[in-house]
Amino acid sequence: MAGITDQPFRQLCCQMGAGLAVSEMLSSNPKVWNTEKSKLRMLHGDDAGIRSVQIAGSCPEELAFAAKINADNGAQIIDINMGCPAKKVNKKLAGSALLRDPVQVERIVQSVVKAVDIPVTLKIRTGWCEDTRNGIEIAKIAQDSGIASLAVHGRTRNDFYKGNAEYDTIKAIKASISIPVVANGDITSPEKALQVLNHTGADAVMIGRGAQGRPWIFREINHFLATGDKMLAPALSEVRSIVLAHVVALHQFYGDFKGVMIARKHVSWYIQNLVETCEGFSAGFTIDQGKAFRAIFNALTSTDEQLVTLGEFFDDFATRYIN
Repeated sequence: MAGITDQPFRQLCCQMGAGLAVSEMLSSNPKVWNTEKSKLRMLHGDDAGIRSVQIAGSCPEELAFAAKINADNGAQIIDINMGCPAKKVNKKLAGSALLRDPVQVERIVQSVVKAVDIPVTLKIRTGWCEDTRNGIEIAKIAQDSGIASLAVHGRTRNDFYKGNAEYDTIKAIKASISIPVVANGDITSPEKALQVLNHTGADAVMIGRGAQGRPWIFREINHFLATGDKMLAPALSEVRSIVLAHVVALHQFYGDFKGVMIARKHVSWYIQNLVETCEGFSAGFTIDQGKAFRAIFNALTSTDEQLVTLGEFFDDFATRYIN
């Protein structure tokens, strides 16, 4: 979720009911820490809730050093990324590429655990490919090396995000270890969250893409798990407030120029979700009109333009929306 789960979005998700929000992936290579991107990712003091910082790399010593620096900067949990399928990450033998080398996994995990006095968690996939699905082996290494909690995405690296996540491997991993297991992958509704929890026996679920444009999914899941009833969708007025506040937070966090750029993708997800899930189609607001608005919004270059245009969009949408 690099480039997505920045501080403003993590804080919003926590406000919406997320129990824990993990930072964007941070390289363990100290040579890149002086970039503007890395400096922003290493700001932990103002984070809402528990501060969990995800690090990625392939060198045990570098990862241990990165863990210590981030712990000193306010991280309360260090999360090691061994799940990222991106080619540029895997080419450096980091992310999910490490699943092909259990010996190196053990070296890394042990080094990081020894380097800090705070919990260390691990994020993996079920394996590198279907023929080398070694999630259970990696899970046992993680537990024996001191990992406090394990998150598992229900795809192999070679799957990327294609097809459907499978949860049988997560179920088998949960049965093979005693530390908490978090199930991840294609969880986009409260009903799916309950289904995955029941099937896998996992201790929690992790939401990634399902929260893009819909951060209130966390409170919906919490409510459904607690009561068995579906929570009412947020009113259009609340969605408007959430979106505008999020965009303002992005402008403030990144500054005017970069804030405008980052806001574009989040607003695109909000608008896409709003148009596709509301009942406003019959009132005349179509998917094509949603696409047209996103094109207009993506061409805006100032913070004021973005906020005014969003306000106008919600005013227009309110006149068409059928409750």
